[in-house]
Amino acid sequence: MNATNFDTMYSTVADCLNVEALKALVDLRASPQDAERIEWLGERANEGQLTNEERKEYQGAVMFANFLGILQSKARKKLQAVG
Repeated sequence: MNATNFDTMYSTVADCLNVEALKALVDLRASPQDAERIEWLGERANEGQLTNEERKEYQGAVMFANFLGILQSKARKKLQAVG
């Protein structure tokens, strides 16, 4: 699957949401505890000190953050389009 297909899929998800859901998606953030954990894991990753389990956890968090970031971008564009 290429980037164009993914872009279409992300846009399709945003198209399924009403204005209230789009706003909620744009405002979605990790809890303070989760953000602190991800930051800690990131520091350990930069230092090369992650265990295998921590590496899996950190990789999952990074992948989810990327996924969410793209969805939030699509949601912002959709909100701008509807006024």
